[in-house]
Amino acid sequence: MSKIIASAAIRGAYKIIGNAEKKWQEAMDKWGAKEPVGFPNTAYYLPVIYGILGAKVEKLGDMEPVLKRCKALLPPPVREKYPLPYLAPALDAGMATFFAGELIEAIRYLEQPDFYTKTEDPIGDNIWLGAADDVILRKRGVEFVDGTAPGFAAVLGAAPTSEIAASIAQELQQKNLYVFMCAEYNGKRFSEQLVEAGVQVGWSTRLVSFGPDISAAIFAAGFATRAALTFGGVEPGDYRKVLIYNKDRIFAFGIPLGYVTDEWYANALGCVNYGFPVIADTPIPEILPTGVCTYEHVVSNVPHDKIVSRAVEVRGLKVAVAEVPVPVAYGPAFEGERVRGEDIYLECGGGRTPMVEWVTTKRMDEIEDGKVEIIGPDTADITAGSRLPMAITVEVAGREMQDDFEPILERQIHHLLNYAQGLMHIGQRDIAWIRLAKQAVDKGFTLHHIGDILHAKLHQDFGGIFDKVQVRIYTEEDKVKEIEEKARAVYKTRDTRIEGMTDEGVETYYSCTLCQSFAPGHVCTISPERTGLCGSYNWMDCKASFEINPTGPNQPVEKGECLDPKLGQWKGVNEFIYKASRQKIDHYNFYSIVYDPMTTCGCCECIAAILPMCNGIMTVNREYTGETPCGMKFTTLAGTIGGGLSTPGFIGHSKYNVCQRKFISGDGGFERLVWMPKSLKEEIADRIKARAEEIGIPGLPDMIADETIGVTEEEILPFLEEKGHPALKMDPLLG
Repeated sequence: MSKIIASAAIRGAYKIIGNAEKKWQEAMDKWGAKEPVGFPNTAYYLPVIYGILGAKVEKLGDMEPVLKRCKALLPPPVREKYPLPYLAPALDAGMATFFAGELIEAIRYLEQPDFYTKTEDPIGDNIWLGAADDVILRKRGVEFVDGTAPGFAAVLGAAPTSEIAASIAQELQQKNLYVFMCAEYNGKRFSEQLVEAGVQVGWSTRLVSFGPDISAAIFAAGFATRAALTFGGVEPGDYRKVLIYNKDRIFAFGIPLGYVTDEWYANALGCVNYGFPVIADTPIPEILPTGVCTYEHVVSNVPHDKIVSRAVEVRGLKVAVAEVPVPVAYGPAFEGERVRGEDIYLECGGGRTPMVEWVTTKRMDEIEDGKVEIIGPDTADITAGSRLPMAITVEVAGREMQDDFEPILERQIHHLLNYAQGLMHIGQRDIAWIRLAKQAVDKGFTLHHIGDILHAKLHQDFGGIFDKVQVRIYTEEDKVKEIEEKARAVYKTRDTRIEGMTDEGVETYYSCTLCQSFAPGHVCTISPERTGLCGSYNWMDCKASFEINPTGPNQPVEKGECLDPKLGQWKGVNEFIYKASRQKIDHYNFYSIVYDPMTTCGCCECIAAILPMCNGIMTVNREYTGETPCGMKFTTLAGTIGGGLSTPGFIGHSKYNVCQRKFISGDGGFERLVWMPKSLKEEIADRIKARAEEIGIPGLPDMIADETIGVTEEEILPFLEEKGHPALKMDPLLG
């Protein structure tokens, strides 16, 4: 352990803790000990303090014992002749720095409530996003589960130029990593350099500008800590498991760019506690032996063109980057990129022009693998700002290909095209929308490359179910309308078949254990009438997934003997989940929220809860951040039941599942629904209306309360009584 690093880190910790104490005392003098403090919309209080110490900091007065703990952890400054190894006291100083950093940032939220945007993306000129709330954590956590985000880089300071900053950021994005940014060097900040270079920052592009100061580094540590608590089933205060979880499962590292101050050293040693190594561009002392980190702890003097690859190597991160033959950067990190206004070269669909996407199966002799045709104008035939109609037809053939797989492949078009930098794709089927940026066209991107992407990626991801794929892209309006008419007829046939499938009509369900890396005891069982909690997988998807990867997370589950047809329990399913959950769960019911409901992971789209006074249930989607009639926000609900638990009275589910026929059918079904957020109600309005008509209560949608009626049972009950909601006349939910 370097004596220089230990000395600097401990000095930095003293400065940061002293600053925290000063700010706390000033806040106490102004507001008093009972003043509420915390980060927005989280059930984890100040997450590093909560995760490591188990302490709930809810008021200013709660900070005093944390400050005392910081001082107790602080080692004495390193003397010229120090008899003990340097690493242990330096690590203590690093952890104390994190605690103090959280206190500083919590006080900033109190003093300057509008300093951070508290959103996923910048607002106007404000690029400082602040602490990620629990909605963002769960939304982005799915990507850490399925491997589309293998880890994150915490970048401190600034690169020598904006061009170098953009190059480093793009390389990190291409490796599918998130980039968490804070601190300044020489009057510059990495995130500000990216904005100068015309690079979009925000959670949607994985370039997250946490804050301008070094104290904002704590937001990265807080995100990692909550991952252990939310998805790993780690109990608050079990610091050893929190740190081990992060070392083994959250593949992160720090990249300080510029002169490393004492405060930077202190935060760097905080990172090392988590198993996150530090890779610097300046010639600071190194810590090369392995120990707390997987490999080296601190590596320095790395050239900017090699710093990303060196960091990935030191962290022991395995990154799979697909080779796609396009002239722009390609990867999931670009999926959230937006193409706006003057940046648009070409726009298709989105209500401006007709657009449709269609995957169809052909005979082997009808397809030339890899063939891409453009029928109509291409980018070279139009000027910037043009609009064109578009039809994308993907024709596939193979001995294992089935018609049932067509919608699965079709849905991939959205993700696969969005991965191309400068290409924005929204929607699917006949409501798709594409925007192509001028910058992409300047680099040589044409419509032909859309076909190249689909050919390469569909083969790579789904090659197990087909042998050939060819793509035709139409941009002539008559041809587009002709394809649109054919595609709509196929869509109608598909929907009728999928809607007509029942749980009784199949003998095999499918498992999904994709979230077990974060929720080890959770096993999602997917049936035709119960889609996956995350909304990403239905029965057909799982069937295709198993065909593609027979050893993957989606395994066939033979139902076996039916033990309870009303609540939805089968012997074969119980036997499977007992093994797959590592003996943590031995049974659950598909159709009940009251009696042994299915386990819930942290990735669910919605959570339903019983409302005893109303004799019904409510459901809330993760995008809704307000209060609910059960007394808990979505974040609190998810933190309570989202670790792979079966919790009577609560259940996670997808948005689609709300209107499926078996939704809590064991407890009365759809007509038990008495409250949901207005935004969710509007999002699935057509399906709610159709389901209400199907059960013979066409007026039910108008009887379901939302937050405009009230957010407590007492507030919504008079509304339900006035409307004559059927739940009020049903048998008691809790009988």
